[in-house]
Amino acid sequence: MANSKIIIVEGPQGVGKTTITDYIRYAIPYTNLYRLSGTADISIEGKEKSRVMYEDLLEYIEKLQNKSINLLFDRTFFTEEIYCRLGFKEYSFTEVYKKLIDKLASLDFDIYYITLYLSDIDEFTKRLNREGKTKVKFTEFNKNSSNNQQNEYLKLAEEIKKKYKNIHVVNIDNSRDLNDVKKELKELLQWN
Repeated sequence: MANSKIIIVEGPQGVGKTTITDYIRYAIPYTNLYRLSGTADISIEGKEKSRVMYEDLLEYIEKLQNKSINLLFDRTFFTEEIYCRLGFKEYSFTEVYKKLIDKLASLDFDIYYITLYLSDIDEFTKRLNREGKTKVKFTEFNKNSSNNQQNEYLKLAEEIKKKYKNIHVVNIDNSRDLNDVKKELKELLQWN
């Protein structure tokens, strides 16, 4: 069993990934946090940019095996797959995605794939109306867009759970009290 963890936190816009990943980062010793936003290039050329970026990322991660460091990601190539499935990009990423997840699953880490979701979808409206939120090139921040994303993330989590037995797949309702969510994370990720 691996000594180190890879923790990937995914979910729709406005679900609270930043809050949760910041918490995990400071709660688990020896944890590096990476915030990835992918490429904004929605054209066919964007697919190649994304492929290269994520293949390089997995090579980097592979070099960190057995180094007693935890890697925490706020989004990765899973978001690229979701945005393509939803038609936000002009290409399919599925073929590349399958190769990437196969490579991820082969790494010597305890791998956690956490999907944050909101059981109260009206909570998206409150969270997305905060100051500083902007329109993304290919989608708007709104309740319906986030809910559609959420549904796709939850489907993807089920697909991963069925196919990759060594990836711990967990869906966490982040519309609950933050202390309850933190307690669940602490039990899941087993830190003192």
